[in-house]
Amino acid sequence: MGTIFLFIGAFISGCQEKPVSTRQLEADPDPNSLSAMVNIPLDEHGNVDESKVARIIFDTLVYDFGTVNEGDIVDRTFGFTNTGAVALVLFDAKSTCGCTVPEIPKQPIPPGERGVLGVKFNTTAKTGTQSKTVTVVANTYPTETKVILRGEVIPKPKE
Repeated sequence: MGTIFLFIGAFISGCQEKPVSTRQLEADPDPNSLSAMVNIPLDEHGNVDESKVARIIFDTLVYDFGTVNEGDIVDRTFGFTNTGAVALVLFDAKSTCGCTVPEIPKQPIPPGERGVLGVKFNTTAKTGTQSKTVTVVANTYPTETKVILRGEVIPKPKE
């Protein structure tokens, strides 16, 4: 009989909740999005453990391309540094418009090292004041960082 209680006690203690060491970013409304799938390491108190998170610091978050003609391609690189304690991995970069195409580095960026995010904006059929946002998803906290291209596109003369 004592063996049964010992077994049940071991079973119950084995089923108790263990401290959570990672969590998903709750702010993303879509639990299937890539940013919601990035695990954020927590310390024993449930706070973000910044010693286990990369940190991306862009040289600038906004690039004003000034005035260009419709049909021009605005080609910009956004330089950044990983100021975190672990390698920075960019999982994805997306724009709300197919006219703006980001390109992320394929390799992890070690702590203290620099990288670049390439962005190309095709101004064809985009005239007037333009503002294009690119959202970068990485192993950072928060998981998303936004950069912006903005400027004025002058329409082609009518023939």
